[in-house]
Amino acid sequence: MVSDVEMLKSVHLNRNTAFLILKVTATVGVVAAIFSQDLLIIFSDAIQGETTSYLLAIPFIFVYLIYRKRKMLRAVIPLESNRPTSIKRYPLIAGILLSTTAMLLYWYGSYTFTPLEYHIIALPIFTAGLTLIIFNPQTLRQLAFPILFLFFLAPPPSEILYNLGAVFSATSAEASNTLITVLGISSRLTIDDYGNPAIIITRPDGTVLPAFSVDITCSGIYSLIGFLVFAVLIAYIIRDKLWKKIAIIIIGFPLIYFLNIVRITLILLIGYFFNSELAIQIFHTAGGWILIFFGTLFLLTISEKIFKTQIFTNPKRKCSQCILPSISDQGFCLECGRITKPKPALMRKTDIIKVTIIALSAIMLMSIQAPVFALIQGPPIVVVGSDIISDVLPPVSGYNLHHLYYLTEFELKIKPDMEIAYLYAPTEGTKDPIFVAIDIASTRSPLHRWEVCLIKWPLQKGLQPKVTEIELKDIQLAQNPPIISRYFAFNRTDINQIQVVLYWYEIATFKAESAFMQKHVKISLIAEPENMEALPDVQNQLINVAKAIADYWQPIKTWSQITMIISQNGAPLTAATATILICTTILYAIKYRQLKKANTNSFMKLSKPSKQIVNAVAETEKQQTPTLKNIMTVYRKITHRKIEPTYFLGKLYEIEKIGIIESYTANVYDEPTQAWRTLME
Repeated sequence: MVSDVEMLKSVHLNRNTAFLILKVTATVGVVAAIFSQDLLIIFSDAIQGETTSYLLAIPFIFVYLIYRKRKMLRAVIPLESNRPTSIKRYPLIAGILLSTTAMLLYWYGSYTFTPLEYHIIALPIFTAGLTLIIFNPQTLRQLAFPILFLFFLAPPPSEILYNLGAVFSATSAEASNTLITVLGISSRLTIDDYGNPAIIITRPDGTVLPAFSVDITCSGIYSLIGFLVFAVLIAYIIRDKLWKKIAIIIIGFPLIYFLNIVRITLILLIGYFFNSELAIQIFHTAGGWILIFFGTLFLLTISEKIFKTQIFTNPKRKCSQCILPSISDQGFCLECGRITKPKPALMRKTDIIKVTIIALSAIMLMSIQAPVFALIQGPPIVVVGSDIISDVLPPVSGYNLHHLYYLTEFELKIKPDMEIAYLYAPTEGTKDPIFVAIDIASTRSPLHRWEVCLIKWPLQKGLQPKVTEIELKDIQLAQNPPIISRYFAFNRTDINQIQVVLYWYEIATFKAESAFMQKHVKISLIAEPENMEALPDVQNQLINVAKAIADYWQPIKTWSQITMIISQNGAPLTAATATILICTTILYAIKYRQLKKANTNSFMKLSKPSKQIVNAVAETEKQQTPTLKNIMTVYRKITHRKIEPTYFLGKLYEIEKIGIIESYTANVYDEPTQAWRTLME
């Protein structure tokens, strides 16, 4: 029969385990709830688009990294700080400041033209802060890499993509064309209508194959970014020295670049010997994921065969003492230091208070949360076949609205679901005609920015843009919710014509047959002023029409007054909390140094045997993990005396109470290991 004591222990264990699960659930739930809109957009783009499909692997990698740390987390989560009160509360304060900074950054981003980028950057910062609040610094230290890995969710800046993509497409095309020529195939490089390098192959019978354009998609830049995710993962999980980890990442870049050249060359060969349609089909089949797979496979082979690294297996830790019952009282092996019985995660009143406050704060944040993009509640846009039959745009005083055409050629190149054009024809001689282009897509990625397409993209291709920038700025169209548009004025140098574009993004509801769906929409208003002097007047006309459209589409959810105030002042508030965090960290460093100085003075008052033990700890931590056995080995070298492990352990605990040394959980190949370190200068 089970005794009352054992039953009581079982009840306490179950209660503590349940509370630990509650803390973990609270952390994950709050992060998921606050960033759910952003994550939904990110992964919707990844599912439907090839360019960011690598993002689908990040949640699985994140879960694997957590699983890999499970033993360490089990050991460090219950730990409490034994340091003086003057520095004991710093992790909690730092966690609050980190979380606050992240949320202020989130709100500030919602008030900009690029909210999604700001939100995703805030995600890992908020997660780190929440971990410090609910758990402890040791837990955050173990979760540091998985949390930092979440930064890969941030969409890569288009400027960087276009810069690297332009270089990669040009060099890849040159290399592939050279390889084809070496193989005796007649080919030449040219430039297509969109400024991309293209390879034209001529068969022996004189047949000229359609030009194979090497644009950003073919350049391998997206595969390179996806491969970087896996290269960093491999470098992190290998069991070896830091220089080998860095070398593996560095080797990965030319490897994936070389594989992309091989892929393009194979596609050209298939087009030459068979047909170009088959080559294109194979290109889409052997897309980025195939390239990433082979690149990762080769990198694993290089790691194991050349660098002799161990990736998925731990070095064998042979210790005959770990299985003996004599270690049960200490909870760790006196021989190797491996923690066999971690402390239980106790349910404390402070933890209950923290979880309760965080839950209430999350509810409050959700009630005043700023959406990523404005949602409209106007009548759904009805689609029949490929035609839109409902009233998409409102009538505007002084203009007659005309539907112009569907831009099918643009649709084929940029690949939105649809793009349609309208014209606001002026009824008054003082107004200018305003063209309206509406791009509709299932994801945000195909809806490119005007200034990037017209200026940055040609420059990164080594071409001279056909336009010169006159003015670029953001303009607010609606106050609540704030709709931020981008105003771009430029001169078309080929025809010497000034053009002005005012565009913004929203999410609209569409109805096709009986199904309703939400789509991303880019609305662009375009005008052509006669001269520079007319720019201010044309800008005002565009703003008036844009505000009429924004009002007509009727945003579903308005922001609360507090959300508006925080978002409008997000930049200085974020800077303020970040400054406070930095100052708090500096103050903590000062106090920590003072503590170590005080411990140094206390060390001088110790007896000679105690000093020798402290010196043994200090010497051991310079060379290896300072486990009990390793410290005793160094101690014997210093004193030339043998000592019993249990007695030596008792002396360590006595000195630890003074504060000169402290015990901690060391990570030895993801195995929690009992160790000690000094707290002296």
